[in-house]
Amino acid sequence: MMARLFHGVPRHALYLLAAVLAGLIATPLFADDYLLTVLIVILYFAYTGQAWNVLMGFAGQLSLGHALYVGLGAYATAALYVHFGIGPWIGMPVAILISVACGAIIGFLAFRFGVAGVYFAILTIAFSEFARIGFDHFEWVRGSAGLFLPVANYTSNDPINLRGQPAMFYYVILAMTVVAFVLCHLLLRSRIGYFWQAIREDEVAARSLGINTFRYKMIAIVVSAGMTAPAGVFYAFYYNNLFPEQTFFILRSIEIILGPIVGGVGTLFGPIVGAFLITGLAEGLEELLTIYGLDTPGAKRVFYGICLLLVVTILPNGIWPPIARLLRLDKSRQKPER
Repeated sequence: MMARLFHGVPRHALYLLAAVLAGLIATPLFADDYLLTVLIVILYFAYTGQAWNVLMGFAGQLSLGHALYVGLGAYATAALYVHFGIGPWIGMPVAILISVACGAIIGFLAFRFGVAGVYFAILTIAFSEFARIGFDHFEWVRGSAGLFLPVANYTSNDPINLRGQPAMFYYVILAMTVVAFVLCHLLLRSRIGYFWQAIREDEVAARSLGINTFRYKMIAIVVSAGMTAPAGVFYAFYYNNLFPEQTFFILRSIEIILGPIVGGVGTLFGPIVGAFLITGLAEGLEELLTIYGLDTPGAKRVFYGICLLLVVTILPNGIWPPIARLLRLDKSRQKPER
């Protein structure tokens, strides 16, 4: 397993990755709560971007409704906790199963009947909107009034019930991001990963080579949905309140895909680098506007639009490929093994 994980990875890349991870682990030792809060948001979008990247970056299926799986995961575990006292880690498998089932339904309706491209993206938006309207009238989870999780002031952290201080949540989302990165790395190097890339590049050619494109696209959407659900669990217990208008809002789906698009769709480091860049700069912009007393609603959305415009026109493949070449991590420039 370890040999498969590190096979073909340059040694200097491992050293660099270990240094970055060590720095992230040590950050709470000198960072204040505000900085930790910003880093939590960045890592959250890095994780969700990695999950979305499985479907779009690896398999080439554009989804604009991934807030659906975040919302399902969030509401499932929050409702179990509020009504039955079931902790988030026990409720997480239920959340994953619900999201996987929903992803399978969407995938079957789309892939069995040849819905692809922009029409598949519209279908994912439609399901997210259906969920928003449905949960808005679902009284068991308080509907539009919002579902609130009980909060108490803890002098010590309670990781079992995800109650505690920002440092605890930071380490939880950091661990989730690392696990997602390793999982995507293994998937990309597996047989399934090669089939996904073949489908992404040319589905007709992949089908002519005997690849069951329906099966592997179904696997992609199920894996992506299942990976996204834990982000919803974290979202619910970190913010402690859920509103359908916010949780399933299309802007949440757009925020999920910004990191991979800016960083580089289909790459492992793209979602992480993109999340650090765009979310970090957006939070810095809001803080700067607050310091100067400027009240500019929608400034963050304008900033997102400018970033996307610059990336699409200047770096259509994202910012990670040039960084990888600069750090000599580009496989195409490495000498082949004898």
